[in-house]
Amino acid sequence: MEHQTIFSDRRYKQFRRIENLHILFWLIKDLCWLIEYRWLGMFMILPTLTVSIYFTIKNSAIPAELCHNIAITIWILTNSVWMISEFYGYDELIKPYLWIPFTVGLLILAYYYFVYEIFKWKSN
Repeated sequence: MEHQTIFSDRRYKQFRRIENLHILFWLIKDLCWLIEYRWLGMFMILPTLTVSIYFTIKNSAIPAELCHNIAITIWILTNSVWMISEFYGYDELIKPYLWIPFTVGLLILAYYYFVYEIFKWKSN
């Protein structure tokens, strides 16, 4: 019998390709933010956020993936609002409130690690 690894699964390879492409989209978006290349930075929000939402939906049956992907989606969305606000000069108006969604993402991960995982560990 041939030895199978997780890397030999075609679906896994396809998933990893999309995940790596997502990282590329995210880096391009943030680089455009840094160099103030507005139109491409704002355009890159769409594929970056779309792939993040896709991962969240696709992996919703796996609690660890769901929590992490929700936190990532919130992070990208909040990061995008911050970027746009800096591009158009209203960042000082928006920035004081951005801690709220960032904190929501952290609270989702805190719940996963300190409630869900501990409960799962205790029930085993």
